[in-house]
Amino acid sequence: MLLAVDIGNSNIVFGLYDSGEWVNHWRIQTDPDKTADEYEVIFRSLVSNEDGGVKQVEGIIICSVVPTLVNPFMEMLANLFSKQPALLEASIYNLLPVKVLNPNQIGTDLVANSVAAFTKFGKNTMVIDFGTALTFTTIGNNAEILGVAIAPGLKTAIHALASNTAQLPYVQLDTPPSVLGDNTVHAIQSGVVIGYCGLVDSIIEKTREELGGYLTVVATGGLGKKIAPMTNSINHMEPLLTLNGLQIVNGLLHPV
Repeated sequence: MLLAVDIGNSNIVFGLYDSGEWVNHWRIQTDPDKTADEYEVIFRSLVSNEDGGVKQVEGIIICSVVPTLVNPFMEMLANLFSKQPALLEASIYNLLPVKVLNPNQIGTDLVANSVAAFTKFGKNTMVIDFGTALTFTTIGNNAEILGVAIAPGLKTAIHALASNTAQLPYVQLDTPPSVLGDNTVHAIQSGVVIGYCGLVDSIIEKTREELGGYLTVVATGGLGKKIAPMTNSINHMEPLLTLNGLQIVNGLLHPV
């Protein structure tokens, strides 16, 4: 059984993979102030509820965009499962099925997404990750990551409005009944939720124009399911894309 861990700015997503499927997966809040011991309690509790528990974990792989949590997690997981975790990092990019043109300036989660998307959908594929940041990663015709576009994530935009204005509140990211917000909550939801649909469609359209051809668009991330149905251009929704990418990378590092 493989344990794959994606450490993001807002959430840590991890899952157990066995016999070609995800047996279970979890999403917990990222807290840089938590100690390794506190995270170990969470992991031990959740994984122990599965058949075989901790002893069934035969391999571990991690990707992280939070540098301060990498070493604590590597040590914590090695101690908990008596296995040395693999880390997705620039030193192993040469083993991947996609070329990473600027390895030191791209998040490892985006690399994992690209590996999974390319493996399933092939060349000329864009991955939109709806996380703390909204990212658009495009794999071109030569199986290489051509580039990335980054915008503030939806929750980041909501937090920025609430934190930097005197009268605008934090609101839930629900679809408003109309683009014409008739109260403050609906007005913010209109600007962010509906507005971001236009942002997404625009980036996709301009990317297609630059590539001069067909583009498969795949969405992932916690808020993708809210936006994807409202856009014109997203072809597939893959909630566990990053974990799938980590599972593929682990197979390349430890071929059967």
